[in-house]
Amino acid sequence: MIQRRYFLRGLGTTMALPWLESLSPIHAATGLAADSPAHPNRMVFVYVPNGVIKDKWTPTSIGTDYELSPTLQPLKAVKDDLLVFTNLSQDNGRAKGDGGGDHARGTTSFLTGAHPYKTDGAAIRAGISVDQVAAERIGSETPLPSLVLGTEQGGRAGNCDSGYSCAYSSSVSWKTPTTPMMKEVNPRLVFERLFGKGASNAERRKLRNSDRLSILDVVAEDAQRLQKKLGQTDRRKVDEYFQSVRDLERRIVRAVPLKTPPPGIEAPDGQPEDHEAHIRMMYDLIVLGLQTDSTRIATFMEGNAGNNRAFTEVGAKEGWHSLSHHQNDQEKVAFLEKIDDFQIRQFAYFLERLKSIEEGQETLLDHCMVLYGSELGDGNAHSHHDLPILLAGKGNGTLTPGRHIQCDPETPLNNLFVSMLDRMGTPVDEMGDSTGSLAGLEV
Repeated sequence: MIQRRYFLRGLGTTMALPWLESLSPIHAATGLAADSPAHPNRMVFVYVPNGVIKDKWTPTSIGTDYELSPTLQPLKAVKDDLLVFTNLSQDNGRAKGDGGGDHARGTTSFLTGAHPYKTDGAAIRAGISVDQVAAERIGSETPLPSLVLGTEQGGRAGNCDSGYSCAYSSSVSWKTPTTPMMKEVNPRLVFERLFGKGASNAERRKLRNSDRLSILDVVAEDAQRLQKKLGQTDRRKVDEYFQSVRDLERRIVRAVPLKTPPPGIEAPDGQPEDHEAHIRMMYDLIVLGLQTDSTRIATFMEGNAGNNRAFTEVGAKEGWHSLSHHQNDQEKVAFLEKIDDFQIRQFAYFLERLKSIEEGQETLLDHCMVLYGSELGDGNAHSHHDLPILLAGKGNGTLTPGRHIQCDPETPLNNLFVSMLDRMGTPVDEMGDSTGSLAGLEV
């Protein structure tokens, strides 16, 4: 009997499959429980540090006839899948008497809605982030309660921003008010989390690396048995899914060439040196996690608070954070515009990947709520109002995208989080400085 969540197994590996029509509730012979959702709602949060150049970000018109701003142009293929917000604020990112540290404070408050206790010691305290509120309640329904990913690890102790602990700078996801979630930055290890259950890391690397054995080869026998039970449409969908998995495997291997370690020393896992390749691998891994219902919640940090990498990809030699304090130097502003464009192009790649995957009569993106934003509105001014916030997807029919929503000034960003949690079936009465649900998300 085929069940809703079907796994392929072999040699200590477990591989989840995407949603298949043959496994849907309309196929009574599958034995699927009547109250099991055919398409669960998913929630993704993408954090980008240092704010944006606002006059290039904000659309000039509102409603359904809005035009994408220069920075948002790479999203034109998914324009009708977007909600663009202006005037959402995170008040608890402000100093409130604590002085400097807007990057670390804003990063911690971004998804928690809480004002972090200022310390560079062990007494860190913030709040529970919106992703982990949902994970606590529905995380047991999937193999992984949530995925928390990033491009740089960051410290957990010491002073990283004007007296704020490095834990604040490197975490947007918090399991408890005193426990930031450890994020994974290595694509290979994320892949193993999704597909490598049963055997030790050393055993899997020996099987898959030294012999170049794909996970698809490992589960081939089980996959052949399944294919015989599926219709033509589902066989095509499984073939496309297998191709995307194999492609990602190859990209991971090519990005971090395997080297032979000295006898008795196990070669460490690495991460791509190419920044764009790294970001896109992490996005692809999130897609696989959602597509296979391995998790319904993901959080991705495209850099820690105050990230100061040099974006040589766009010709910028000065660090990102340093450029953000541009003081209206137009050469620096021009580089920041290029960095904003670079980040949005990666996000567009992610959304287009989600939209390309069919789930029934709709797409994976239709069954998602994907939030993109930064802890600051204007990085030069360290402002915590009018944050750059996008929300993509239809939230399983609970959102009406394709609009620019201009909220009242100082509308709490936390109102949007309350609304998203409602749509995930994990409602809360309040979060941070929320004043209720955010109106106008569906028409």
